[in-house]
Amino acid sequence: MRAEFDSMITFCYTADLEKTDDFYMNVLELPLVLDQGGCRIYRTAERSFLGFCRRVGTATPEGVVLTLVTGDVDDWFLKLSSMGVEFEKEPAFNPDFNIYHCFLKDPNGYKIEIQRFEDPRWKY
Repeated sequence: MRAEFDSMITFCYTADLEKTDDFYMNVLELPLVLDQGGCRIYRTAERSFLGFCRRVGTATPEGVVLTLVTGDVDDWFLKLSSMGVEFEKEPAFNPDFNIYHCFLKDPNGYKIEIQRFEDPRWKY
């Protein structure tokens, strides 16, 4: 029998945990599920989480893409734009991957992709 995992947490580093907390809780409206002092964990889906730990100068956001999957890409774009969030790329269809998506950056410089799969094989 194969062992299974119960959930997933992706951890990233931040030099400014309070600014990061404000963005993920008040802009993206992700619920904070655990505050460990130097690390905070937010729920992105039922058993999917994103954590940020305070670290100065230990990691850079280059090459990291945090993808949030939703059926409402345009709604998120409009909502976040109305809050003053700047997007690197407005919502558009990407035929190479059969997705509809847009890109922005969080206060740490991490690239966030808001995406909808158009591929009928994606069932999650």
